[in-house]
Amino acid sequence: MENQSINIDNHIARKRFGQNFLENQAIINNILQIIAPNITDHFIEIGPGKGALTEYFIDKVSSLKVIELDKDLANHLKHKYRNKQIIIYQDDALKFDFTKLATTKQKLRIVGNLPYNISTPLLFHLLEHRHIIKDMHFMLQKEVVLRLCAQPKQKNYGRLSVMCNYFCDALMMLDVPPEAFNPQPKVDSAIVRLTIKENIPNKAKDLKLFAHIVKTAFSQRRKIISNTLKTIFTLEDFNKLNINYKSRAEELRVSDYIALANYQYNKRNNK
Repeated sequence: MENQSINIDNHIARKRFGQNFLENQAIINNILQIIAPNITDHFIEIGPGKGALTEYFIDKVSSLKVIELDKDLANHLKHKYRNKQIIIYQDDALKFDFTKLATTKQKLRIVGNLPYNISTPLLFHLLEHRHIIKDMHFMLQKEVVLRLCAQPKQKNYGRLSVMCNYFCDALMMLDVPPEAFNPQPKVDSAIVRLTIKENIPNKAKDLKLFAHIVKTAFSQRRKIISNTLKTIFTLEDFNKLNINYKSRAEELRVSDYIALANYQYNKRNNK
């Protein structure tokens, strides 16, 4: 029966959904301070679970929509907040069209405790909707947060680092230990803030080409860049761009990948 309340205390975390419920009140308070919800904000919460953060957002923002894949939890939230201004979607965030949530000119603020097994593809999916997003605050596996925030020549620097830093300013805000959750995950977690850049001064002329070059470069990250990108660029191309062809993928800056993509775009279009 839809909207029927369940005994949430007896809800068993489902591994297939990657469920780890945040229960530490001190951590919850810290997260709320970091996010700083405002009454005028248009909030989207992904994976609210039992509603640890939902409980606080619901009376602090003008518009709250949540996306929960677990049918039992979605129905619990619908029942619990049936008299509140909230819209609950029982849906898969990976397949969700976020553009339908942008009903005004006001950009979305997105928050969530993301399942570790889908965090990277979900981040890429959300970046496709970046034009309607103001910022994102996520609980993620700490390793993923380090990758999002990594700079060239750091061991965590990779494809996700480049793509994220092209579109966002990324900042790790808070470490979260396993004992803050029930059940406890086997990894450390962290809160990351991703602020969408309103203006990108040095743009890639073809985003698909840029993304392809980045993905190809990191597909064999131990090889030098002239080998991984040999089907796209010659040694002469690297020299013209003043990029050391003996560099490895993690040594190139975001601006280097933009330069490579724009150079190839110009060659293809005879510019």
